[in-house]
Amino acid sequence: MTERRVARQTIKEIAARAGVSTAAVSYALNDRPGVSAQTRTRIRAVAEELGWQPDSAARALASAQTDTVGLVLPAGVAGTLGVSPWYMEFISGIELVLAPQGRALLLQVATDQRTELGIYRNWAGSRRVDAAVLVDVELDDPRVRALADGPFPVVAAGPPAHAGGLASVWTDDAAAMDEAVGYLAALGHCRIGRVGGPERLAHSQVRADAFALACAERGLESVTRSTDYSVDQATRATRSLLLGRSRPTALIFDDDLSAVAGLRVASELGLRVPDQLSLLAWDDSVLCQVTTPPLSAMSHDVQEYGVQVTRLLLEVMAGAAPTARTGAAPHLEPRGTTASLA
Repeated sequence: MTERRVARQTIKEIAARAGVSTAAVSYALNDRPGVSAQTRTRIRAVAEELGWQPDSAARALASAQTDTVGLVLPAGVAGTLGVSPWYMEFISGIELVLAPQGRALLLQVATDQRTELGIYRNWAGSRRVDAAVLVDVELDDPRVRALADGPFPVVAAGPPAHAGGLASVWTDDAAAMDEAVGYLAALGHCRIGRVGGPERLAHSQVRADAFALACAERGLESVTRSTDYSVDQATRATRSLLLGRSRPTALIFDDDLSAVAGLRVASELGLRVPDQLSLLAWDDSVLCQVTTPPLSAMSHDVQEYGVQVTRLLLEVMAGAAPTARTGAAPHLEPRGTTASLA
């Protein structure tokens, strides 16, 4: 057996004994970011017990950089990427940081989480990326568990409570939701509906909990309909809320496209906006500003969010410890779709 094969076999033994992946062992033994300090210490202790010695050629290969950052998009995004304001603005923020440094962004679309995990394994095995950005963090997310100890540095765009120790950048959606509900309550609305995103998403759950709490504290009636962020589901959810026995007089939408769909449903049902129904969007892309009337929104600079995520990722790639940072919270931009009840 050659020296190279002995080294590879020893790395597998270290990984098995330490309970981590071989990629995590490689990062720990080559002093590269991508594993926690606790995991690095455990791996090195096991390596010392087994008498591991570094393979200089393999170490030189491991230090090679691709100058590429990976981003996997959920399957549902692929068909709407051209009209999805959030992802287009987020990606543009990433590029604003990477391009001046001569770094590239590698985009791939996953049909499901199993496929996405396979993409990460492929990236690690082929050394296609130096690091990655994780989006749409879910409750009890298996991707977080798989990426927490390697195979490369990762920053999660989502709440730190669900990031599993990964570096993360998040926005205080709970505070923003409280502001949104407080604004509508001040306009005299007592029955407020919400058209939200998928319940499995961490930020959707944060908003849902904050919405229910903000309404309860003010003695308001509240109801939420969850969607997959598609126009079709947003249309059906809005129609269901407005045709119910206790019709809300105001609706909050979790994204711009859903709010535009809601405005169309209101017109279809002959409801005057904002005289009979107030609508409040989230994120505030150009879509909100070109509707008739222009949509009131909780304005969020998504491009700057992408910039903040990428800057933190570069810091982690350079060896900084994973940390959680808070971006600017969405703020209210009243326009033509919210008003006091007639």
